[in-house]
Amino acid sequence: MSVNANYSLLFPRGKNVEFKKLEPSAFHDLGLDTISKEVASEPKEQAIVAEILSNLSSDPEVTNYRQDIFEDLKKLPDVRAKLIELFEKIEFNKTYGVIRKSKDEVEGLWFLMHRLNQYRDYITCVDALKECLSDERITAQGLKDYKNYIDEIYEDSHFHELKSDLEKLTQEASEIQSVTLGMNLNSRLEATSIGIISVNNKPFKKSGIVGNFADSISGDKISDTTEWKGDMHYRLVDATKSGGIVRAMNDFAAFTSTSANPILRNMTMSSIVNGDGMSSTPAQFDSILNRLLDTTSKNLRKTIDKYADLAITNIASVIPEFVYYIRFIEYMEGLEKKGFKLSKAKAVPGSNQTMNAKGFYNFKLAINLSDPKELVVNDLIFDDDHTIYILTGANRGGKTTSTQAVGLLFALAQGGVYVPADSFEFAPADCIYTHFPADEDKTMDLGRLGEECIRFKEIFTNTTEDSLILMNETFSTTSFEEGYYIACDSIKALFTKGSRTIYNTHMHKLGIEAEELSQGFKHKASSLIVKSDGGNRSFKLEIAPPEGSSYASDIAKKYGVTYEMLTGNKE
Repeated sequence: MSVNANYSLLFPRGKNVEFKKLEPSAFHDLGLDTISKEVASEPKEQAIVAEILSNLSSDPEVTNYRQDIFEDLKKLPDVRAKLIELFEKIEFNKTYGVIRKSKDEVEGLWFLMHRLNQYRDYITCVDALKECLSDERITAQGLKDYKNYIDEIYEDSHFHELKSDLEKLTQEASEIQSVTLGMNLNSRLEATSIGIISVNNKPFKKSGIVGNFADSISGDKISDTTEWKGDMHYRLVDATKSGGIVRAMNDFAAFTSTSANPILRNMTMSSIVNGDGMSSTPAQFDSILNRLLDTTSKNLRKTIDKYADLAITNIASVIPEFVYYIRFIEYMEGLEKKGFKLSKAKAVPGSNQTMNAKGFYNFKLAINLSDPKELVVNDLIFDDDHTIYILTGANRGGKTTSTQAVGLLFALAQGGVYVPADSFEFAPADCIYTHFPADEDKTMDLGRLGEECIRFKEIFTNTTEDSLILMNETFSTTSFEEGYYIACDSIKALFTKGSRTIYNTHMHKLGIEAEELSQGFKHKASSLIVKSDGGNRSFKLEIAPPEGSSYASDIAKKYGVTYEMLTGNKE
């Protein structure tokens, strides 16, 4: 279960939602692994797409919530482009927006000032998001709620005050021209610690070297207090020649003096270290002020970080979900330009008719086609009289493709994106179960039939009346008689669950006896065939009795062991 305490573009805020995750085998059988890689090129984005597609909720409200968001983002490319731009700025600032620092360096004033600029960018993005989502053309409740959510954060987090404070602080910080420092000395006049006396809006003036030296060592100039009387002078230091500002301050320690006086009780004092290793003046400045302003910077940083953690993080949490929609929109727009039909799905509560698909086709198949005219579209329904379809037809006639296509309709629709159909109305599935032939190495211990039986029992145990089951040549790895016997019992058991099922098989007898198998059950089985067109494959589905005579006949034709194929005697 997932509860949306904050905000999500995947399900309504505050709603309790039950999710079931597709088994990896089902994800692969439906071709969703291939689709995820086609839709997104980056591995991280592929993982996002795969994760969302593999978690299903049978709640119609969740499906329609997603479909509405997808439709708005798709039909409003200008809004989409603006959102992309804003989210990219937020993501960039989160990753790269703070100046890099060495591992052991304290996050001082220089670092903090860059943080302030970053937060200003965040607030600018939030303002722009509010404006973008206020577009009157937006109809999706999910996007409207997102705008309301940002409004709540904006007010609760006092963004107005933060915005004003940051502007004021940035303006005042830009006025800093100089800093007055004081150092404590040992008996050898070596600097042992340094503290800040004042921050000034004017630079110091350069004075003569001799005058500085004479004034600073005059007996009557040595002060008996740490209060600055304004009679010390400024010596301009060439940091590149002196080896760094810290070394220069040690070398000229006698030019100024302070002591551990109560006047400086609240000032941060920092030990002087030789070899600051810096080459640029701003970095040197930061290295010193980091130690001086560590406490002040930390307190200010904590206050601002509280805004970021509370507001920005929550606002930006939808970025992966937004990426999911955008990648599908971009990919599907490419298919539409080629002429492929895609439409918005409509989810309804479970009723007698639980699916009505018109003009649908296999989405995975369309990926490899350049011309939609090569596709064959079909119609299909699920209701009480057509709960289980026994699908038969010629070998390589499209049975597996059609079975997979129905599963993709559910997966894509519940994922919130358009579906490959003229129209699609359905009751969402709580999960999609597939029973396709397993790889050879997975059947070595139990044998193919044993492996098939165990997998089917697991599916049957987990399935509900809201589930979708897709079976492909299940129980066909043994003799016809044994396979038919097991298949009949399995179909009857599925009637007790009421699960929507497509059973793709060569056992035509199952289709012939579909009505008989349904006796005594509320839900019914129907024979579904892939029609043959004068012996040619049409790939068209039709509810009708099987056209072929037997499973063996199709297998014989597949491997060329009919009398005609062996002897060449058409008579």
